[in-house]
Amino acid sequence: MRRISRITVAGAATASLALALSACGSTSTSGSSDSKGDKGLAIAYDVGGKGDQSFNDAAYAGLEQAKKEFGYQTADVEPTEGETDADKEQRLVSLAKQGHNPVIGVGYAYAAAVKGAAEKFPDTTFGIVDDATINTKNVADLVFNEEQASYLAGVAAAKTSKSKVVGFVGGVDIPLIHKFQAGFAQGVKDTDPKVKVLSQYLTQTAEEGGFASPDKGKTAAEGQIEKKADVVYAAAGLSGQGVIEAAATQKVWAIGVDSDQYQQEALAKYKDSILTSAMKDVAKAVYNLAKSVEDGKPETGIVRGDLKTGEVSLSNSNPKFADDAELQAAIKTAKEKIISGEIKVKSS
Repeated sequence: MRRISRITVAGAATASLALALSACGSTSTSGSSDSKGDKGLAIAYDVGGKGDQSFNDAAYAGLEQAKKEFGYQTADVEPTEGETDADKEQRLVSLAKQGHNPVIGVGYAYAAAVKGAAEKFPDTTFGIVDDATINTKNVADLVFNEEQASYLAGVAAAKTSKSKVVGFVGGVDIPLIHKFQAGFAQGVKDTDPKVKVLSQYLTQTAEEGGFASPDKGKTAAEGQIEKKADVVYAAAGLSGQGVIEAAATQKVWAIGVDSDQYQQEALAKYKDSILTSAMKDVAKAVYNLAKSVEDGKPETGIVRGDLKTGEVSLSNSNPKFADDAELQAAIKTAKEKIISGEIKVKSS
């Protein structure tokens, strides 16, 4: 680890961190007593917070891996309702002041906050997940080709559907989620042009709860199922749990997102209805940034994960999906063509 001399203030720093952050989100700290005094990685969650069984929980898994491997004393901070960019920036500044390095904002909403905090702490490495707009030398923009995994999800949906109708539920009507919808729709149409894709966004802004309202997701999915959709793909954060519940209740298939939702404990009672998940390895991206700082060669600039690097993929946890030879062959062919460039996947 980086041997920064903070031995005598480690305990006090942890206490002051909790106090400093109490006004802008709850914090949990964990790890060893860390006699070297360097706290290492900290993350600040996106809307929905820890426990979304998706995007934020994937980031937490990366934090846990780094803590275990490097003996970090870590911090993970929850968002608060109605917070401003200034609140987010203060959260990141407080983490940096306490000696955390790197400090990662989980989600595009942290763009302005990460930029501001990075300018104030040029010797700290910052990261942001799902944003590629920051041009600062001490910031890593951790982004993914979500449309590629979504294309494969579209292949799976088209090959699985009996009704020739499938659905897409997006959390918020923004360019990031458009990538999921575009890739999915293209994968469906390239596989079977006769399959109809129903698409719906839950809200226009994140503040309206599009990523944090399972009830909204459930209602949207129920509407699509009433229109004969028998496979529904959700890219909606915590709201996706409602989509999965609706699919299970109505005995149709759901496709999860970001994490392998078939494996999520909170969704265990619905897992037999989760065909697969279009995953992006946020955990790996978070861990890799921490490791790069640990190794003294911090990642900066745009760091992209795609099918070729293995950082976007489809899960194979459901045996009904994994053991379907015809379906697996179709997905393998599509993946190879995307990696080779024969298939150009749309992002909007």
